[in-house]
Amino acid sequence: MTAQRGKDLLLKIGDGGSPESFISVAGLRARTITLNARTIDATTSDSPDGWRELLAGAGLKSCAVSGAGLFVDAAADEAVRQAFFDQSAPNWQLVIPDFGTIEGAFQIAALEYAGRHDGEATYSLSLASAGALSFDAIA
Repeated sequence: MTAQRGKDLLLKIGDGGSPESFISVAGLRARTITLNARTIDATTSDSPDGWRELLAGAGLKSCAVSGAGLFVDAAADEAVRQAFFDQSAPNWQLVIPDFGTIEGAFQIAALEYAGRHDGEATYSLSLASAGALSFDAIA
């Protein structure tokens, strides 16, 4: 696999329709996707040579997403803002080039607006997974 451009990592929010349509959260300059799995320590005094043992399949899985960028699309801005104020957990798609798509419910954990007197208005957001996620590999 060759190196991928960071700008090709895409974040989309669902409209809740049936079938659901997704719109890109426009103007993102930086994006990070973090997949986590909390482990469960199952070590006992009988563990071989005192090595830690983990209980397979018992941990808590989560996904965190953060992004920052510019306001360039009113529809995406409205969808994100409304999801924050409703504290809803719409479906999102996280498209990772040459890897696949992660999809599922996320709640906006933080939404920040910023701007300088001599620059553009910017925003940053943080998402927290709010249910089971699916992964669709690129074939």
